[in-house]
Parts: sequence; structure tokens; C-alpha cells
Amino acid sequence: MALTPEDAGRAADGTAVGAGIGTNADAGWLRVHPASPFVRGWVALAALLFFFGRDSFERFLQGGPVFDERLAGRAPWLLLGGGILLLLTVLGYVLSWYFTRYQVAGGYVRVNTGFLFKQQRQARLDRVQAIDVVQPLLARIFGLAELRFEVADAGQSAVRLAYLRADEARQLRATILARASGAAAGTQAPEPGHPEPGGLESGELASAAVEAPQQAVLTVPPPRLLGSLLLSEQSVVILAGGIASVMLSAVTENRNFAVFLIPAAIGLLASYWSAFNKGYNFTAAVSPDGIRLRYGLLDTQAQTVPPGRIQALKVSQPPLWRVFGWYRIQVNVAGYGLASSAGEGAARTTLLPVGSLADVMEILALVLPDPGTQDPVGLFTAGITGLADPAGTPGSAAGRDADGGFVTSPRRARFLAPLGWRRNGFTATETALLLRSGRWWRNFVVVPHQRTQSMALEQGPLARRFRVADLVLHTTAGPVAPRLIQAGLDEARDLFDAQAARARAARKHQKSEHWLEPAAQPAAPPAEDPQEGPHHG
Repeated sequence: MALTPEDAGRAADGTAVGAGIGTNADAGWLRVHPASPFVRGWVALAALLFFFGRDSFERFLQGGPVFDERLAGRAPWLLLGGGILLLLTVLGYVLSWYFTRYQVAGGYVRVNTGFLFKQQRQARLDRVQAIDVVQPLLARIFGLAELRFEVADAGQSAVRLAYLRADEARQLRATILARASGAAAGTQAPEPGHPEPGGLESGELASAAVEAPQQAVLTVPPPRLLGSLLLSEQSVVILAGGIASVMLSAVTENRNFAVFLIPAAIGLLASYWSAFNKGYNFTAAVSPDGIRLRYGLLDTQAQTVPPGRIQALKVSQPPLWRVFGWYRIQVNVAGYGLASSAGEGAARTTLLPVGSLADVMEILALVLPDPGTQDPVGLFTAGITGLADPAGTPGSAAGRDADGGFVTSPRRARFLAPLGWRRNGFTATETALLLRSGRWWRNFVVVPHQRTQSMALEQGPLARRFRVADLVLHTTAGPVAPRLIQAGLDEARDLFDAQAARARAARKHQKSEHWLEPAAQPAAPPAEDPQEGPHHG
């Protein structure tokens, strides 16, 4: 199959390509598990049975006839109509399964769907940002799993394979990661007009790649997760609302204020359950193919984020967590975006739901293996918990040395941020820009230089009066919004120019998208193959 240049361009970011693209018969194409449409569509079957059987079931429980006497004469026809509708539904599921096929070949992963309106979605392997293995409760019961491939789009999965056997899904993920990293052959996208190599045959999947070994880094105990939820920001809001309702009820002698607490409490419990269900048994591990995360109580999810795909990272600490020294880590990953639902987006962009300072340092070491400084622990600690000396001169050499190298807001900014001016600041290493902000809600943001897409200086009327400005860094969509707050105007301008130069230099020296290619494909000796030069990452 040959792709046109337009199709290849759309395929580069995982967008859908229409049915006009042909297929090479059944060569290299595999089908998902036969139970997949029923696992996906069990809700429709349940709704159908409920619609036709609710009245009969209620009459049966009450000891009456199963069929209404007024409809007894038409019961055979009703049963026939219901059976035909059920048969058509099952037939639709079967056809959906039969016409859903996938292929890994020529540097792409492709999925064909539809029997009336055909669609092909594909993503380049070297553009895959992350691969998730998702197991909803019903899929876990049947031993199935869904595979999601994320590329640099607005948050919707480029390719979704639902469902495969769980071991087959993990094997396919290992195969694709091996090819995407450069550790296996078949990683390059085909040139337009050239034939593609064959894909994985059904018998080749088991031997295509061996899943890379992993080393566990940390786990989050369920009691700590539950404690973090009880001490979260939403708990503070609900508690403050409850106290205000009680006080208003006592002052006005109107008990209606307490009624508003009922839906708030129900919503809080639902939020607690959702967060606990998604964060339960959270584990982080490191492997050659990336950072592996696994979590979930009823619905489990296993994420694999390859190295270098994280665009920005934020370490945050709500006020009540400071008592126990807990922190949360969230990231921006191209492809995750803001996600379709708030709960799903928060879970997929969380590298650490709650952990100690030592846990934070472990995650930072995985995300930024080359911190670009001789004292990463001291620098990161200053960014997470540091505070400038009020007696020192912000921005001076002595002040930076005393505060881990951070340049904080000038003293004149204390009128705009009386609590945060000693905390707001920045510093840069050889590999990343570090930003910190917040006196009570502490935030520490890390942006690798090569992930800086664009920047902007913002200055309102009050900021112009005090000669301060905000520097905003633009990365991919996600929960992290890098912003340097109320920096001195001269410092902000200097940082703007310096960071632009650092970003250009970092992108110029950025390694190949195949992060394991240098190790897997070393340069060939010139004596053996004088026509082939060394491979460069």
C-alpha cells in the first residue's frame, strides 16, 4: 500500500484517513477478540432487555401474569419483534468485530473499522507519545484489555484497539515500543510511492518482542491516598461551606441552608470514590521503554510514557498536606491534552498522586535523568520548599547562592504579593527551566529547554507601575501552565532572550525520536562497510 503525501501528513499526527486508502488483502492484518463488541456494547443490550422486560418482571414479582392480559393476544408478535431486534443488534456487533482489523507495519500502527462507513486510523510509531493498557471491570472479568496510542493531538487517542487478550495487548505494546524506540527493525515510515513491508502475522506476535524488564520505583499506600483526599482542597471548601451554612441557620433561624449540604456531601463522596478508585494501588516503575504507571481498583490502567515525551512537570503541595510532607506531581504529555473527562484527564496526567519528598526526587530523576546541575537534590529542594531571605537582595549573587540559585521577585513586588514575592522565582540549568510560585499552595514547575514552544511577556497596569512582568511558556495542553510570576522587568526580558536561545540550542541537539537507536544500532566499522557512515541519533 502506498500513501500519498497528503495521507502521510495526516498519518503523522494520528488523524483519521478515509476509506479511499486501499489494503493489501489480509496480509499482516489481525482481528480483535470476538467478545470485544459485547464488552463495549453491553450497556445497549442491558437497556434493550430492560425496555422490553421491565413491566413483565414487575408483574412477575407481584404474582400476576407475565404478560398483560390486554397484550396477551399480541404476545407472540411482540416476542418476535423483540427477538428480531435482538438478533439485529447481535448481528451488528458481529459485523463490527469482523470488519475491525489492525496492523503494525511500515512504521505505522493502523486500525480499520466499519462495514458501511469505513474508516482507517493510523499513527507513526516514532510519533507515539504514550501507550496505555486499559482494563474496565467487565474486560478484566473476561481477561481482555484495550490498547490506546497517544500522539501529539488535542487529547483524543489516535488509535484505540478494543479489545485484545490482556497478555496479547501487553505483547503488542512491547512490540510497538521496541519499534518506536529503534530497538527493533521496521521503525521508519515508508516513503510515498514505495511499497511497505509486511506487518505482523498472527503467529509472529508472540515472538515479535520481549517485554522490557522493569524496576519498581515507588508505590502509594491506600491509607496515604485516602488521607490525601480527606485533606484535599475540595474538603476544605466543603467544610467551610458546612460551617457557613450552620452559622447562617443559627443566625437567621432558617433550616433551609442545611439542605444545600446534602447534594454537596453526595458530590464530595462521589469525587472521593472516583479519585480513590483511579489512584488505588498506584505504582511507578522504570524500564528501557519508558516510565510505567499502573493504578486502579475496579478499572485498572497501565501507562507507558517513553523518555523525553513529557513536556512540562509540576510539583504541588496544598496547605494541609504540608503537615505530612506530601506532594503531587502532574505532567503535560503530548497526546493526553485535557482529555475528554476531568477524572480521566487528572488520572492520566498524574505521575504521583501523593508522595513524600523522597518520592518526588525519584520521579524527577526519571523525568529529567540529566538535570544539568551538579547538585540536583539541593536545587529541586530549593524549588519545592525554598524561600528567599527577606534581608537579602533578590537577584543578587549572594541572594541566589543562599536560595539555591533562584532569582525571586524584587522587593517592590511585595505590595502586589505580600506573601508570595519571596517565593516566586526562577532559575535555569543546562537542560531545564525551573519556576516556583505560591506561599501557601506551593508549586514547582520544570520545563525542559527543548519543550519550550513559545513564550510571552505579560504586564498589566499595576505591573507596569512596579516594573514587574509575568513570563508565560507555552507547551502542549495539560494541567501544567508554566508561568513566572512578577519577575523584575529587566530580569524577565533577559530570561526571555536567554530561554529562547536555550530552546533553539536544545532542539538542535535533541536526540532522535528512536531513543534506543544508538544502543541498538551502533556505528558500523568503516573497514567492513565503507559505503555506510555512522548512525547519528
